[in-house]
Amino acid sequence: MDLTPGMLGGMTPEQERLFESQLEQDDGAEMRRVLRAGVPVYYTRGDTPSGFVIKEYPDGRKELVDFSTGDELLVSALSVPG
Repeated sequence: MDLTPGMLGGMTPEQERLFESQLEQDDGAEMRRVLRAGVPVYYTRGDTPSGFVIKEYPDGRKELVDFSTGDELLVSALSVPG
C-alpha cells in the first residue's frame, strides 16, 4: 500500500487492518527503499515517547516529531550523522 502524508487519518477500517498487517511483516526493506529514493520515513520504536514518531532522513538525521495538531511539529533532534 503506497501512502502519502495525510492518508492515515482518512483510511477505512479495512485499509488500516491491511496497513497494520503489512507493517508487522516488514523486515525493513521498504524503509530502506524509500530512504534510497530520497524520501524521509516515519516510525516508532519501543522507547519512542507516546504520541510522537521518529522522522529519519535519507542522510541519517533523526528527529522526534509530533502530529497531534494535524501538522508536523519538530520536538527535538535525535541524531546528526557525521
